[in-house]
Amino acid sequence: MGRLFGTDGVRGVANADLTAEMALGLSVAAAHVLAEAGTFEGHKPTAVVGRDPRASGEFLQAAVVAGLASAGVDVLIVGVLPTPAVAHLTGALGADLGVMLSASHNAMPDNGIKFFARGGHKLADELEDRIEAVYESHRHGEPWERPTGAGVGRVRSYDEGFEQYVAHLLSVLPNRLDGLKIVLDEAHGAAAGVSPAAFSRAGAEIVTIGTEPDGLNINDGCGSTHLDKLKAAVLDHGADLGIAHDGDADRCLAVDHTGAEVDGDQILSVLALSLRERSELRADTVVATVMSNLGFKLAMEREGIRLVQTAVGDRYVLEEMKQHGYALGGEQSGHVIILDHATTGDGTLTGLLLAARVAQTGRSLRELTSVMERLPQVLVNVPDVDKARVKTSADLAAAVAEAERELGSTGRVLLRPSGTEPLVRVMVEAADIDQARTVAGRLADAVKSALG
Repeated sequence: MGRLFGTDGVRGVANADLTAEMALGLSVAAAHVLAEAGTFEGHKPTAVVGRDPRASGEFLQAAVVAGLASAGVDVLIVGVLPTPAVAHLTGALGADLGVMLSASHNAMPDNGIKFFARGGHKLADELEDRIEAVYESHRHGEPWERPTGAGVGRVRSYDEGFEQYVAHLLSVLPNRLDGLKIVLDEAHGAAAGVSPAAFSRAGAEIVTIGTEPDGLNINDGCGSTHLDKLKAAVLDHGADLGIAHDGDADRCLAVDHTGAEVDGDQILSVLALSLRERSELRADTVVATVMSNLGFKLAMEREGIRLVQTAVGDRYVLEEMKQHGYALGGEQSGHVIILDHATTGDGTLTGLLLAARVAQTGRSLRELTSVMERLPQVLVNVPDVDKARVKTSADLAAAVAEAERELGSTGRVLLRPSGTEPLVRVMVEAADIDQARTVAGRLADAVKSALG
């Protein structure tokens, strides 16, 4: 079978791919692996467990808690909170392990399990591999070592987590949000409570949508993957800006007062200048992926800010940031990491800091984002090709070189094999949308011809 752990934990259709038995087994395996690694040495371990509002999260949480407690781990249940809140509380409470049940921006039938190490950081790949191996061996009959008596874990609710997380968010703000009217779209997800609380306590006048989770409506036509309702609400209420999160609130997209979308690249450009102004942008560097818009790169060069680019995926952005101590990084999709204050992408924190910049400067979000011009970007998926030969095909290399010559310094080409499907993604940026479409179509034909 393939690897259970993907780039963002274990994810699948709840009660089909991701069952209660799997959730319990993975939790027991995680406890045993971390114990063997010495994480629990000298004390009884504690885990923080949270979830988003999906209906399936209720039984999956019960399974995770049962698994951890049966393995001798005390459990603090923090309830429905964003992924970054669970990560923060894992660190703030000195817990040995954090567990978040969420499938992020996926549709309601899906769910997922993400483990955090001590400090609220993502588990190392080798630990995930070991957890999976131990889970598989015990699933096929190897007995567990089980504590008894006082050795079993104790379970209690930790309702203080909500207020602790909101207080943390507010402590990071450089200034208040008084005078701003902001529409918040919480995707009927994990931030439906904490985000409105944080924005309103920071002084903003808020209008909320997507704040009535019922277990079934998460991400349903709302949130960061469906911005139409937010755009309409911003215009209807004459708001200064709108903020949208996904189901577990680890990402943030925005809308300016005209209803125009503000993506992750634009948010990074605004925050980079803000952090540099406060001498908090270490090495005057921002980390982003190769999919970031060329306009973002050109804007950072013009402003004297260095851009380091990684492979696609916020995990690669985070790895680069941690390795070199950079303060800011993120993706076009709205995963923004402010490493001094969060160990993972934090959509609520990102939105608060974006709004704080608007309040501090007295400039509109539209004016602030004008620091970068988002160049037209065309993405074409070419299916049923031998994606393994993308880097070795001479014919394809010649076609790419020709396209790059045509685009010059105001455009670029990126060919990327899909990590999960037999297809190649062709991305072309150009100063003109028609040119981008023409070049992308020609390159897609070249991919089919060379790799089909």
